This record gives sequence, C-alpha cells and structure tokens, in this order.
Amino acid sequence: MCEELRRGISPVDHVADVLERLSGDRHNAVVALDGERALRDAAALTAESRDRGPRGPLHGLAVGVKDLIDVAGLPTRAGSAVRADAPPAARDAEVVARLRRAGAVVVAKLHTHEFGVGPTGDVSVDGPARNPRAPGRIPGGSSSGPAAAVAAGHLPLALGTDTGGSVRVPAALCGVAGLKPRHGSLPSGGVCPLAPSLDCVGLVAADPAVAAAGWDALRDRGGGSPAGPLRPLTVGVPRDDYWTAVDLAGAAAVERARAELLRSGIDVRDVDTPGVDEFPDLYMSILGPEAHAVHRSTLASRPHDYHPETAAGLADLVGVPEPDRRAARRAAVALTDRLVRHLDGIDLLLTATTRIGAPPVGARTVRVGEDLTTVGAALLELTLPANVTGWPALSVPLGDADPPASVQLTAVRCTEHDLIRIGRAAQG
Repeated sequence: MCEELRRGISPVDHVADVLERLSGDRHNAVVALDGERALRDAAALTAESRDRGPRGPLHGLAVGVKDLIDVAGLPTRAGSAVRADAPPAARDAEVVARLRRAGAVVVAKLHTHEFGVGPTGDVSVDGPARNPRAPGRIPGGSSSGPAAAVAAGHLPLALGTDTGGSVRVPAALCGVAGLKPRHGSLPSGGVCPLAPSLDCVGLVAADPAVAAAGWDALRDRGGGSPAGPLRPLTVGVPRDDYWTAVDLAGAAAVERARAELLRSGIDVRDVDTPGVDEFPDLYMSILGPEAHAVHRSTLASRPHDYHPETAAGLADLVGVPEPDRRAARRAAVALTDRLVRHLDGIDLLLTATTRIGAPPVGARTVRVGEDLTTVGAALLELTLPANVTGWPALSVPLGDADPPASVQLTAVRCTEHDLIRIGRAAQG
C-alpha cells in the first residue's frame, strides 16, 4: 500500500492527487487519463471502506496500465498508428479486472514502445518517453510509461508486459521495482501479444512492498503472503563472463546487494551457469516466428503505419522458419532442465539487470568495457533468460543514486513472494 493511503488519506483524495500529477506529466508517460471513471470508483471505494472495510490489498490505490492491455472504455493503441482508429475496449483485460476486484482504481493508459517491439521506449507514435531520473535519456521499454510514471512519483503501481525484459529493463533504468511472474501464471486475455510463449504480464512498483500487494491482487486468491514459517533460501551469484560483462555501476550494485544479503544472514554462493550464452540465439529463434505471425497481416496491409524501426525489426524476424522455432523451444526446455540440475541447492540468482545504465534517447550502439554492441543487446541479454526459462524475476532498485542502481533476482526454484522478500533484504 502506498504511503498516502497508509496515512489515512481517502481514495478520493489520493486518486484526485494522482490525476493532477499525471495531467502535468513532463515525461510523455501518459497516453490517456480515465479521470471521470477513476473519481467515481474512488468515491465508491471510500464509501465501501466506511461500510464494509477494504475490498482487497489495493483498496483505493491508483494504478496505471500499459497501452498494450485493454481497459474498458479506452482504446488500446499499442503506441502505433496501425491502431490509431482502435475503438474503446468493450471490457477490461482479466488482469485489469483482478486489480479492480482488489480495490485498485485504474487512472490512466501509459506509454509503450510500439507493440512492445523494443527495450528503449523511444519508438512510438506518441513520441519518445523520457526518463524522470535523466530526461535526456531513455526510460527503457517496452513498459516505458509504467516505469516513467512510477519513477516520477505520479503513482505507486502500474501494469506492464515483459517478453524479454520489458518490465525489468525500464524499472532498472528508472530506479523502481519490476516484477515478471512465472510464465503462464497470469491470464493473457485482452493483452496485445508479441511472442505468446515468452510474453508475461508484470508489475512496475515504487518499491517491493507495493509489488507484493500488486502480486497478491493479480493472483486473485484473496491474498496475502503465504502463511507459515519462511524457509531459508540460498542465493547464487553467477561468475560466468556472460553475467559479469557489465559496466562499473552494475558490478558495484551486485556486490552491494551481495553484502546486504550476507549481512541479513542469507546464504550466498558463487556459481556458474553453463550454457547460458545459448539463450540469446534461442530467444531470437522463438521470438522471430511468433512476433512475425502476430503482425503478418498488418505488415502486409499497412506497412507505412509502423514506425520504420519497428517495421524493419519485424521484417528481420521473417528468416526463422517454424520448424526452427519448435527446435529452439525444445532446446530451451532442455537447457533449462540442465541448469536446474546444475544449480542444485540454489534457489535464486543475483545478477545485474542490464549491462549498462540508461543511454541517450535515440542511441542504438554502446560500449560495454572495450566491446561495441547494440543498445538492445546490452539492455536485454541479462533479462531474456528468464523469459526463455519461464522463471520469475525481479529487478529491485538500490538506494537513490543517480544514475539508478538496480539488481535482478531470478527464481530457479522459489516463488514470486520469495523474490520480493530477498529483494527487500538486498536493499538493506
């Protein structure tokens, strides 16, 4: 729950304040406000809390929704001119409905990288979103609006999507928390797909405590963290070159989080992850045919309505035939099984979230150490393994430094609540 509601501010006052902040947003995080309905819902929740108590873990909390996810009464334009004439959604996506059932008030649709096809957040018919911590730099994507809106302090929680890091990357670059749940744990109805076998709905939150409340709501089980004693967990810190090729800030963040976990009495061990460097090729072999299938008809009929970078990126994905996708999927399952066996006794992994901090808007190449690479690779290579394996993962900020410092926790054999608990310990 956010600080305002903990202090006893009514849902009406909280939502009115959030709407005022969003209406003055300077980071291009907001696509559309749903002010009238939000204020009606907040008034109903205020009365409900007097009469019957709180509805759920998010009672009265203002929430934003990435513009790839349906909100009843608002169009889902996905950051693209392809959907410029999209009608208002007839109903909420199930994940939005779950938030409302838990008492959340949906206040706005938020910026997305066009159709989720990119990790930068600066490709959209709505123009680039800006990083509140560094306005000349990208917020990351594709959940650019959720991360920017939460980092700017406009609202405490937002719904995003994650296909290769699209929740965790912008959360890391903007200095907030980003949770990607286990693949398949949440319904996908009413969510624009990119690559269904990799896609996940996720959360961007001001801190891990708010992420925990949001996750309880999305699970739709009437909530709270699991009861009973918490089992001890063992954290592995991979020392493979794949994970350690990061900038100085990323390396320092991992060591800081490691020290905090040890100080908390958590077992932390160095590990290796053989075969991990196979993940990028497997990811592209799965992503390519699935994303191209989703966009094949509109690419043929309305190619000029796509941003040129999106159209070129989707065209580049044509080359992987469907049999190769199926082979990549089988190889991914086999590699995941080998890693689970190899990491016997390890519950989760601690790594940097991205290889670099936020680059300037429009940048497409960057140096990691002495090596020149693409911005896309530098942002996604550490997050995409969790999409290929299907494992839950959490990006958690460390302190208030500029640029933001974050680490990623990836669950090998534990739950989303375990990730959040360890994430809070890593913050110190």
